[in-house]
Amino acid sequence: MVLVIAACSSSSSGEGGDNAESDGGDGSSESGGKVEIFSWWTGAGEEDGLLALLDLFKEKHPDIEIENAAVAGGAGTNAKAVLATRMQGDDPPSTFQVHGGAELNEGWVAAGKMEPLNDFFEEQGWMDKFPQDLIDLVSKDGDIYSVPVNIHRGNVIFYNKHVFEENGIEVPQTFDEFFAAADKLKEAGITPLALGDKEPWTATQIFENILLGVLGPEDYRGLWNGEVSFDDERVVEAAELFKKTLSYVNEDHASRNWQDAAQLVGNGEAAMNIMGDWAKGYFSNDLELETNVDFGYTTTPETDGEFMVITDTFGLPKGIKNPDDVKKFLSVLGSVEGQDAFNPLKGSIPARVDADPSKYDQYGKDTMEDFKEAKLTPSLAHGSAAAAGFLTKVNQAVNIFVTQLDVDKLIESLKQASSEL
Repeated sequence: MVLVIAACSSSSSGEGGDNAESDGGDGSSESGGKVEIFSWWTGAGEEDGLLALLDLFKEKHPDIEIENAAVAGGAGTNAKAVLATRMQGDDPPSTFQVHGGAELNEGWVAAGKMEPLNDFFEEQGWMDKFPQDLIDLVSKDGDIYSVPVNIHRGNVIFYNKHVFEENGIEVPQTFDEFFAAADKLKEAGITPLALGDKEPWTATQIFENILLGVLGPEDYRGLWNGEVSFDDERVVEAAELFKKTLSYVNEDHASRNWQDAAQLVGNGEAAMNIMGDWAKGYFSNDLELETNVDFGYTTTPETDGEFMVITDTFGLPKGIKNPDDVKKFLSVLGSVEGQDAFNPLKGSIPARVDADPSKYDQYGKDTMEDFKEAKLTPSLAHGSAAAAGFLTKVNQAVNIFVTQLDVDKLIESLKQASSEL
């Protein structure tokens, strides 16, 4: 059993029990304990969102002590290792960040470490406040196990608008257009694509988006349920496109993290960055760049109308001492007010369907609309598509591929790793 998971308004809706001041749904009003919030939100944008959420909770429940137990490391690499040690030692945090999908369900739920939250969702009046597909992503065998706080989109190209305009670059929609733009930028002495793969998930995220563009959403999902083989000719095609894409990245990519890569785009040294929209929070909050003035955004090649979903969630671990206090935190986390405090700073959009669009800039509004209409696909790089054992091997294979660029070896490694699915 794999426990080490690899990687990533108004105050209420006015309906049912859904509000940020809920007593947790159990009728208890006693509190005064401490709630330890375990996450990896220490970086740009994400920490701002977390602190805003914690401030809101303190305002609602001043008698409950909050411990921000965030552990630094992109995509939660370090935090997940610490969490695994604690969970195996029967020392769980009060609640912890976990990606919806396989990371939650095939990890901690399958290990018997989480309490179901079906009654809690009903008491909060949430069953029609989150999309059913999203509830399914945090459910296993009919039971709900965590509360989604946000939705991130993984298939985004962020680009420097000034660089594009100065070099006459059209926003690419297809692979051919992307490579044509990259060639033109390269000739102008500008790095076409910024990459920071000091941690390997960033390269895996590029590869998964190329897979989505080549396979389409249905067959992309087929990779994870065995309906599509990893030696399928289209997977080979995607690997070849991945190889070509890597020929346009900055030479120092291995020494940079994702923020460093995004900064290259922000300051105009590079033109584009394929990254989840936590990068939007970084551009806006830390680099103080203006959306659609300094930077623009588009979907990765040939994924228009498709949405690579990453959702951060928090649940109720078994064996904690103060579940009622934790439910009060989860109630704030899942409320309209909580989600609208957190997400504009994080760069994500709310998981709820009734959040206030006016609190979001144009990127947020556009993404909220796309989320309602697009075909949703789970991210491999962030633990939603497949179990941890498989993702670990894929990250290793991609890390080797970035150095060696051997397509045959990558395909063989993916086939071998698929035994973990």
